[in-house]
Amino acid sequence: MSAPPHIFDRTRLRARLERAAPRFPEADFLKRRAAEDAVVRLEAIMRDFPLAVDLGARTGAFREALARSDAAARVGHLIETDLAPQMLNGRPGPRLVADEERLPFAAGSLDLVVSSLALHWTNDVVGALIQIRRALKPDGLFIGSLLGGATLTELRQALLAAEAELTGGAGPRVSPFADAYDAAGLLQRAGFALPVADVDRVTVRYAHPLKLLADLRAMGETAAPAEAHPKPLTRGVLMRACEIYQDRFAEADGRVPATFEILTLTGWAPHESQQKPLKPGSATTRLADALKTVEHRVPRSEG
Repeated sequence: MSAPPHIFDRTRLRARLERAAPRFPEADFLKRRAAEDAVVRLEAIMRDFPLAVDLGARTGAFREALARSDAAARVGHLIETDLAPQMLNGRPGPRLVADEERLPFAAGSLDLVVSSLALHWTNDVVGALIQIRRALKPDGLFIGSLLGGATLTELRQALLAAEAELTGGAGPRVSPFADAYDAAGLLQRAGFALPVADVDRVTVRYAHPLKLLADLRAMGETAAPAEAHPKPLTRGVLMRACEIYQDRFAEADGRVPATFEILTLTGWAPHESQQKPLKPGSATTRLADALKTVEHRVPRSEG
């Protein structure tokens, strides 16, 4: 079996998250949105989760959202993990520095795993999901969100156009993200049962593209490619990209939109008690009877 592609430099990512930690609360609106969505999903599930883990907890948005919800009574111990130690500082509760690509949890030890906007930085998303599924007890629950392919489409276009115009060539400056069409497929490939995938598109409006870049730095979401871009990003290219961004996308009031696509995945570790699809040909009721219609046979054409 071939090794997964090495897309991201995890050491560089950790360093950027460490630098971003003090300012992260200034730009954590996406993290909070994803964390609150995960809590809403938990509220609809009437069962207890004695041991839970929040992968990529950052500064604790999921713990805070859970504390405001009735679902908190059904979650026992919550362990927060993050790749960057600085993100875990300054708050109570069990915390663990852990890499989402190398989970330290024993097989079948967890009842619930939540991850909001961290797994898109793994080099092998399916591999990370397989580790999560193995760490869950049978019938354990996973709720995770990651950024999808439409994220930062405006910035991506502006940077490519500016670099092509000024240097005669262009390469990707924005990290690749998962395709929304394959979101449920990621869970299926990782062996989860009852997979569900949802897409939430968020548009954030900025006074200037540089304000967007400042938020991305505060989030620790600037690109961390495994291979350095062959050309450094010069000030000239960046300023021209800002001009193109404003020319192409500015709205009537002069503000510019930035698209973020959040893919939310929900799946269960397999268990014999779970619902299973019927085998083909095993139906006991005709569709025409269920719809209360008359079935007509279509004659076969000759030729």
